[in-house]
Amino acid sequence: MSMLQGRPRVVIVGAGFGGLSAAKALADSPFDVVLIDRQNYHLFQPLLYQVATAGLSPADIAAPIRAIFAGQKNTTVLLGSVQEVCPSRREIIAGDRRISYDYLVIATGAQHTYFGHDHWASFAPGLKTVDDATRLRAKILLAFERAESEQDELKRRRWLNFVVIGGGPTGVELAGAIAELANRALAKDFRTIDPRCARIVLVEAGPRILPTFDASLSLEAQKGLEGLGVEIRLGQPVTQCDNAGVQIEQEFIPAATIIWAAGVKASPAGDWLGVPTDRAGRVVVGPDFSVPGYPEVFVIGDTASAKDLSGKPLPGVAPVAKQQGRHVAGLLMARLCGASEPRFRYRDFGSLATIGRKLAVAEIGSVRLSGFAAWLLWSVAHVYFLIGFRNRTVVAMTWLWSYLTFERGTRLITGMPEEGRVSPPGSIAASRNPLPSLIAQQRQ
Repeated sequence: MSMLQGRPRVVIVGAGFGGLSAAKALADSPFDVVLIDRQNYHLFQPLLYQVATAGLSPADIAAPIRAIFAGQKNTTVLLGSVQEVCPSRREIIAGDRRISYDYLVIATGAQHTYFGHDHWASFAPGLKTVDDATRLRAKILLAFERAESEQDELKRRRWLNFVVIGGGPTGVELAGAIAELANRALAKDFRTIDPRCARIVLVEAGPRILPTFDASLSLEAQKGLEGLGVEIRLGQPVTQCDNAGVQIEQEFIPAATIIWAAGVKASPAGDWLGVPTDRAGRVVVGPDFSVPGYPEVFVIGDTASAKDLSGKPLPGVAPVAKQQGRHVAGLLMARLCGASEPRFRYRDFGSLATIGRKLAVAEIGSVRLSGFAAWLLWSVAHVYFLIGFRNRTVVAMTWLWSYLTFERGTRLITGMPEEGRVSPPGSIAASRNPLPSLIAQQRQ
């Protein structure tokens, strides 16, 4: 192994859960650590939907990366976006910089996939970044404002229709949060419309929502959402999506707000390395998360296609990425010391999903909870894993205030979102649009 300036250098690309855990685990180690991310903050993604539905501020769920590592003297933080990895030369290219490494850890996460319908992205945005969340928050709140001033009943109804595509945890939590926003927080804010009349539709192509949970919990979640007024469409994939609404089999739902929560694909790490990937674009890695042929390169988190000791694929959740990051850090220390390398053993701490106020589902081993007890567990767990005392305190106090008053304090429309594009005359979208006079009004 070559040494850079007398100490081995570990370059970590991505400051999500996996990259952050690896870097923190290498504190006070004999490695020089370089942590690169295209954002200057670490984001707690599980609560991003609360920013999108006006429950929390972006600053409540994010922390500056430099502040996190201010006291970790062996770590350098760089702001940049990686365009290329050259494993034969052991360097990465980020902008106009070439950064050499002895070890490389890629933890660049995942991005949305529209399953071959990439043009749907402009009509059905997803939720992965702070910018996504603030734009979506503006779009949701703006829909109620537009409905308030709209005189035509058909057009008003379209503004008050919200369609969430995808019945996983993100889709379930978004649908429940929008329903609570309409039923509680906004209920008395308007004079012309009644926000409680908003129609929220959750569409899932599979046979049930929350498919990774036990079937009994999926049913409890469905009952909870329906109790909030959410319509759930199961086994009905979306066949068309445009600025007028969505087509679900034989039914067209006119909707101004469509949210995508149906699928993800890995970052382009496989293309950078030129190595095999699975169907979702995740790099196929060995038991130690190294890339075949490049034992000094590791891929973790949502970017990796990895299996546990029993051969079962590891899920793409935050606890997996965090444990992988710590494992790779321990493995590097073992290699440096000439000790035997540890084997990765994933500890499954369970799965949690919230449906609404006082209602969640939790699966921890053979223990299954629903209702208030699961919601309390969900709340405590999410506050605990937030980074920074300030964030934990603010989020806990905000949730307590919301619980007591039903208020959502960050109902701010910041930056007008693009509300769709006009379909050209004679296009498929235009021919299926039941409200042709409406499309011309979509552009601001």
